[in-house]
Amino acid sequence: MSRFSCWRLLALTLSAAALFLGCTVVGPAPTPTSTTTPVSTSSNPGSLVVYSGRSQALVDPLIKQFSDATGIKVEIKYAGTPQLAATLLEEGSRSPADVFYAQDPGGIGAVEGMLAPLSQSLLDLVPPSMRSDEGKWVGVSGRARVVAYNTQKLTEADLPDDIWDFVDPKWKGRIGWAPTNGSLQAMVTAMRTLWGEEKTRQWLEGIKANNPKAYSGNTQIVTAVGSGEVDVGFVNHYYLYQFLAQQGESFPVRNYHPRTGGPGAMVMVSGAGILETAKNRENAERFIQFLLSVVGQQYFASQTYEYPLVEGVRVQFGLTPLAEINAPALAMQDLADMAGTVRLMQEVGVL
Repeated sequence: MSRFSCWRLLALTLSAAALFLGCTVVGPAPTPTSTTTPVSTSSNPGSLVVYSGRSQALVDPLIKQFSDATGIKVEIKYAGTPQLAATLLEEGSRSPADVFYAQDPGGIGAVEGMLAPLSQSLLDLVPPSMRSDEGKWVGVSGRARVVAYNTQKLTEADLPDDIWDFVDPKWKGRIGWAPTNGSLQAMVTAMRTLWGEEKTRQWLEGIKANNPKAYSGNTQIVTAVGSGEVDVGFVNHYYLYQFLAQQGESFPVRNYHPRTGGPGAMVMVSGAGILETAKNRENAERFIQFLLSVVGQQYFASQTYEYPLVEGVRVQFGLTPLAEINAPALAMQDLADMAGTVRLMQEVGVL
């Protein structure tokens, strides 16, 4: 099936879901499941405030779908996950947020003490390894760290087995990265867990010595790799597929999952939790339930090219199956100490 056909099928799926969810229920309302988001029986379904560390371009269509289907007015504050975590900590009990939707587990782990326990029915929708040990947040979609490389300059055989080896001086001036990006910081946090502080510091110092080019985000890195401005870039896997959808298979970039695994091959999740001070708790639960519904999960698989976490949803054609990625064994809790990572990166001088 062509990408156009896949996107058309997704549009029809979302439209059908909206039609179903918008119909008047005759008789008892259905029990909430992972595949439905029941319409409010109130003439005023209420509102919801979401702090989203996921970018507007990625998730706004799905959030609009939720609002259209339920009638709930959603107010969204978009910013980087680290910035929103800092905002929540500063606002404390005064925060207007109902839901924190974070790009990575490190960001949401930083404010876990401000989150309320989720219902077991929500937690059970994803595997235990993809949610908080304390039951305060749940994974929504999976993202793999990769090395994006320019296919006109390199083949996979030219790339090192482990991300550590990019400290080799032969990579000087050839690397793109985004030190302020939450996902890059999550990878460095994984390094601290797997390698320890000293080796992680040595890696950061080695990359710094190779004069990497810093970008504001993953999209800019993939653009730079495609144009030949840099040869490789440290990014999340799904950005490449957005370029391929727009520019075709001739776009000269591909993803590489490091052969020997390690932090450069890690798989992490975006996550969502509900603030203890949430004024719209019921709507917050319905929102997270919608993200984990078949409709929501299919959106991530087909539109953003991420890995769905709920059983029964297929990944997008062309993605490396999770089983084939030599990902390290990491609990999401291992990525919670983002503050320690930021301090280390500042000490080294890359932030």
